Amino acid sequence: MSLICFASPKGGVGKTTLTANLADALQRLGHRVLAIDLDAQNALRLHFGVPLTDKAGFVSGLMQGNSDWRGQLRQTPSGVLLLPHGAMDLRGALDLAAALDRDPDLLGNPIREMLAEPNLVVVADLPPGPSQALALLAPMATMVIGVLQAEAISAALVPEIESGRFLGTGTMAALLAGRLRVVLNGVDLSSRLSRASAEAVARHLGFRMLGAMSREETVAESLACQRLLLDHAPESRAASDLKEVARLISAALPPPAAMLGAAPQPTPEAAVLPQPLPAPQPTVEASR
Repeated sequence: MSLICFASPKGGVGKTTLTANLADALQRLGHRVLAIDLDAQNALRLHFGVPLTDKAGFVSGLMQGNSDWRGQLRQTPSGVLLLPHGAMDLRGALDLAAALDRDPDLLGNPIREMLAEPNLVVVADLPPGPSQALALLAPMATMVIGVLQAEAISAALVPEIESGRFLGTGTMAALLAGRLRVVLNGVDLSSRLSRASAEAVARHLGFRMLGAMSREETVAESLACQRLLLDHAPESRAASDLKEVARLISAALPPPAAMLGAAPQPTPEAAVLPQPLPAPQPTVEASR
């Protein structure tokens, strides 16, 4: 019913970590959330306790002719429904890009089916930079959230945000620019450079600035433990920032069914796994 896309002009800004934790925060606000990983790094699953050895996924399945997204849903301990990307090498990623260029409905049709589900919020983790996935999903999106890091280079990326070029070119970019909001990640208030960069970006972006996230070790620690931030460090400054950004996103969405007094929508039968996910094992895979 609603689609929130997370994208970034460049990699390494914590986009996937933010996507996972905001999906969890929206779930806690009463929304029924499906998180889908469209980034070939296949890292979103790690935030939800999926083992490193589990390499199956929705996007990799598309290249094998399997577009049955309902059959590939994972019910995570957080309550968020998950569609992992699946393992894919460089050749596979290039082949997928070519396939989507030839036939956008390969991904477009499953996404439209997801959006037809009542009271479902789809949260999509997109690849960094321009991509077929961003071009395809942005016109369907309720909101596109661009993630920037609180660093000097972020100021150089502001014109891409302000002009709408981040979403494409020409008239389409101008039409979609109104859906774009920005979250500034990793703000270190003790660093003069980080603080000055954050203030400069916020000043230039104005109403497009959705929120900012504090830089804290608890964020990296939560990933190392394969736990979500609101479980791992609920009293941290970063958790407080996360809740505020989630509240602002939630305000732009239709109210959850529970808040309307309606009966909760049943979870699709395929979404319930026969066995629970294995207990999370610590991993040293780096947070993006």
